[in-house]
Amino acid sequence: MLNRKLVEYSDISTKYVKSIVRVVFHDRRLQYMEHQQLEGWRWSRPGDRILDIDIPLSVGILEPHSHPLHLNTIEFLWDPAKNASVFIQVNCISTEFTPRKHGGEKGVPFRIQVDTFTTNEQGEYIEPVQSASCQIKVFKPKGADRKLKTDREKIHKKDPQDREKYQLSHETTVLKECSPWPDAVNLPNQSSSSIPPSPGYQSPPTSCSFTEGCSPDQPTDLLVAGCSDHLLATSSPQDTQQWLLQHRFTPFSRLFSSFSGADLLRMSREDLIQICGPADGIRLFNTMKGRMIVPRLTIYVCQQQSRNPAALKAVGGDIYHALYLEDLTLLDLTDKLAMLFNIIPQRIIHVYRQKPAGIHVLVTDEMVQNFTEETTFIISTIRDENTDGYHVILK
Repeated sequence: MLNRKLVEYSDISTKYVKSIVRVVFHDRRLQYMEHQQLEGWRWSRPGDRILDIDIPLSVGILEPHSHPLHLNTIEFLWDPAKNASVFIQVNCISTEFTPRKHGGEKGVPFRIQVDTFTTNEQGEYIEPVQSASCQIKVFKPKGADRKLKTDREKIHKKDPQDREKYQLSHETTVLKECSPWPDAVNLPNQSSSSIPPSPGYQSPPTSCSFTEGCSPDQPTDLLVAGCSDHLLATSSPQDTQQWLLQHRFTPFSRLFSSFSGADLLRMSREDLIQICGPADGIRLFNTMKGRMIVPRLTIYVCQQQSRNPAALKAVGGDIYHALYLEDLTLLDLTDKLAMLFNIIPQRIIHVYRQKPAGIHVLVTDEMVQNFTEETTFIISTIRDENTDGYHVILK
């Protein structure tokens, strides 16, 4: 991280600066599609990161941090007046963003960019000091050796006059100054509320509330996620491409690039198996047809305080909501109750079952496993004054 400009920079009033390192696409064409490309990579490689920091090998850095939403970004603090070095790991190769995704292709160039910030009057690292970048390509070991050998042979075959057009080799890569990355300033301050919903999320059609007139705790942007969950016959080729990426069918997005929703929906199960293979073909067919996972248990619940006599008379009885449990666990039951009440599951402290004698029994996994299919419950809630949570009672 040797940088003489930062050492001589007179406006730096703090000892440390913050650097944000990111791996981005070098080609302008792919930069316009970066969000779509990275989302496709994220769904095809769940749990993996594009960029990591190797902390044991790094020297002179403080507070290394990798944002869970930005898989291609890391950040850390360091002192420009002292020696600091950071080792990074790029976990994707250049051919993962090419059509066929194999080592025989040229591969797309990446760019490593480092944006450095100092603090403002409030002590926030948002004042840009310097930005620098270099172009890289990432290959597997054999591919890298072959690439270097090919490049050397190409240069040796050229005339001395043509060789002067190429950049000279260096023992270490020097990052050249560039303009700051557009979202570099906003990245440290982004909140967790911007987490994109998973493609399979569907909001319930109706919901209850613990208290009348209170706004739901659930972010409103999550409620529209279910709109694009099903492939429609009216979907355009662009909508179909987005649907394929959202449902982790990225390897086939190029194959179906000109297909509309109606074109895909006309295909039979056998057609998809023949095109995509047995595993992906069956999964694509089931996802297109909207086949839901059959719940292991169904129970019906009615909120006690919402039993309005006038409404009950209009519909001819109590109004119940169906809860479908895929896992026979207390955690799954709590999640479904929280979704029904539009709150986060952590606000439900305990779930009790009230027996005919009036005693309250703590609900456990074993009790949920012994619930009878299509059991009905009346739900009441008690607010916990200490934790601002709720105790839910099933009667």
